Amino acid sequence: MEIIELVRLNLFSPMVLAFVLGVVATLVRSDLKFPDEIYTALSIYLLLAIGLKGGAELSETALTEFWAPALMTLILGVTTPIVAYVVLRRLGGLEVADAAALAAHYGSVSAVTFAAVQTFLQALEIPYEGFMATLVAILEVPAIIVALIIARVALGQGGNWGEVLRELLAGKSILLLLGGMFIGLIAGKAGLEQVAPVFVDPFKGILTLFLLEMGMVAARRFRDLRRVGFFLIAFGILMPIVNGTFGIWLGSLAGLSQGGAVVLGTLAASASYIAAPAAVRIALPQANPSYYLTAALAITFPFNLAIGIPLYYGLAGFFY
Repeated sequence: MEIIELVRLNLFSPMVLAFVLGVVATLVRSDLKFPDEIYTALSIYLLLAIGLKGGAELSETALTEFWAPALMTLILGVTTPIVAYVVLRRLGGLEVADAAALAAHYGSVSAVTFAAVQTFLQALEIPYEGFMATLVAILEVPAIIVALIIARVALGQGGNWGEVLRELLAGKSILLLLGGMFIGLIAGKAGLEQVAPVFVDPFKGILTLFLLEMGMVAARRFRDLRRVGFFLIAFGILMPIVNGTFGIWLGSLAGLSQGGAVVLGTLAASASYIAAPAAVRIALPQANPSYYLTAALAITFPFNLAIGIPLYYGLAGFFY
């Protein structure tokens, strides 16, 4: 009953309702549309703000508190794409390229889902470690690399790994997260206070606008659901639950607070739709975008936003 109540409260939050409004706007064929420049600006703001706050918190975190969660996050980044690939190949019967592309997306992380779980826990006044944004950066890259290595070995290909790594590390998600964390780490909390009126106070409002746009983006992918089939729909819901539970368990082993474990579980349950598509487009051009984009955007992202986050909070109770 607690989980049901949390789901109800989450569904009526401004962020989730904004996402629903975006879906409705697309389904009724409204002329509502964000210019590409504004969409890009919102994503840049969110990524930089997450990095800044994470770096400021990390500046006051002892290495003894951080190393175990960082190690567990790295374990997540290596194991989740391998498990996803095996499931997709053995149970789903997908081709190597498609299975590896999906594994890269589901092993990596969604920064917007991270922002959403932060907002959820803040609304419930549940504390969590301030360095969690650093774990976003740790989880983003390894899973993509592992999935691409699996594909190259299975296909017997070499490939331009330098270009793939350059695309990953120079892409805006990694660059802004790491850059923001570096700035926050050097400037500290005193420095963050100087830019708080821009990067802290308006954060939830900007996130609400971004989720309005994401609702429209996700709704445009709904028509592809018939094409991806029942298996991928089930995979897009069940795999996040498995990954989320695994992430919560590893978080408890690492000594994270219950709120921190919920965040790590949510990170493990999310699917990338910024860094992973960019890398897959270069490394696996033969993979079908309808599979990985539809699964990540039209299935997993809405599920996590509406139901998954409260569910992971409820599941954390079994480990704490």
